[in-house]
Amino acid sequence: MHALFEAWRHTPTQRKVWALAAPMILSNLSVPMVALVDTAVVGHLPHAHQLAAVAVGGSLYTLLTWAMGFLRMGSTGFAAQAAGRGDGGALRQVLLQGLSLGVLLALLLGLLALPLSGAALSLMQPSAELDSLAREFFQIRLFGLPATLASYALIGWLLGTQSARGPLAMLLTINLINVSLDLLFVFGFEWGVTGVAWAAVIAEWSGALLGLWLTRYALREHPGQLDPRALKRWVNWRPLLMVNRDIFIRTLALQLVFFLITVQGTRLGDATVAANALLLNGLTLAAYALDGLAHAVEALCGHALGARDRDALRRSLLVAGTWSLLASVGFALFFLLGGHWFVSMLTDIADVRELAVSFLPYLAVLPLLAVWSYLLDGLFIGATRAREMRDAMLIALILALPLAWMLQDMGNHGLWLAFLAFMGLRSLVLAGYAWKLSRRDLWFPPSVSGEIAHAQRPAAR
Repeated sequence: MHALFEAWRHTPTQRKVWALAAPMILSNLSVPMVALVDTAVVGHLPHAHQLAAVAVGGSLYTLLTWAMGFLRMGSTGFAAQAAGRGDGGALRQVLLQGLSLGVLLALLLGLLALPLSGAALSLMQPSAELDSLAREFFQIRLFGLPATLASYALIGWLLGTQSARGPLAMLLTINLINVSLDLLFVFGFEWGVTGVAWAAVIAEWSGALLGLWLTRYALREHPGQLDPRALKRWVNWRPLLMVNRDIFIRTLALQLVFFLITVQGTRLGDATVAANALLLNGLTLAAYALDGLAHAVEALCGHALGARDRDALRRSLLVAGTWSLLASVGFALFFLLGGHWFVSMLTDIADVRELAVSFLPYLAVLPLLAVWSYLLDGLFIGATRAREMRDAMLIALILALPLAWMLQDMGNHGLWLAFLAFMGLRSLVLAGYAWKLSRRDLWFPPSVSGEIAHAQRPAAR
């Protein structure tokens, strides 16, 4: 117990955790601002189909990009371990691989985007005006797709080098440019919906270019040389691609859960699905703060694993874990005691508000269960052990689905109980994997698992 207390009081670790967590929390909070600003600006245009076009086109673009989040998470773990080893060559390799993969995926998604978006719009059966304007908005946004995916890789790489102010600077730049150009293009040049789309494209490219410029500081701190031939060898690509594959599968499984919540809520009535959406906004709010601490765990634990520093790994987990627990308790109390205010702020519809308030106790419990999965996700990302993350998500989903089916007669109460069980199972399975690796001393194997081969090392024969 004394050792744990001393680790908690370790001032350098406290400073490192918050030096990373605070900027990342602010960065997370800035993410939804682009969509909010777009909605606010277009909401002052005269026709409803203009606002609907931005909503539909923006949703299609988000659907195209959200699953590419593995570009950030994969880059973070490998960059953190390379920085911990002091391997400047590998750090440069991770950066170039992440950027190359982002651009390649942008080209592939761009080719698929037009036919898929056409099919999606056909299913929606919009009016002729909405269909035409939504297509135009979406097609313009595609010009920013390479920048968006490159930014994912850049943010992950900068976080891995413990440069958390870099992602904050990138996202603030994107938001400020987007807001300024929205106002100029829509109200100044009277470009309407197309002005909103071009503002977003320019903002995304500005953020990506700023991110590229910011990498030079971390590269100076970690000198090294990259052999260009290393990028031509499959052995140097395989670890990153395998990690990204597993994170992608994990993300799809998680999104399936939220999709099923929406589907089941829809079957229970319009008021129920609306109330659930409001409550899930509360979870999103809590996740912004808790994910900031999880991002700190990714960078610090990855660095400790790369440096093979057991004490640093233990201290980072203890400090970030304790703050995460305190934050989750704070959110639980807020939702339990002040949740009615939160719901009232989001809607004036009486039946939706009343229904949402009645389910606030479930929302209050949720951060206490979810916090451990966020924290352990950070550990596994830093360790580039995405397979365990993938398996934990799939196991939790497989176990929770029969429970949801058995509880469906309980209506929305059964739905929330099943969701709580899913989040609890996810945390438990991840904890089981972490305990197993610790007991077998596999966090620090003789040859670090998931490590990208050194750029200067000859290819395996």
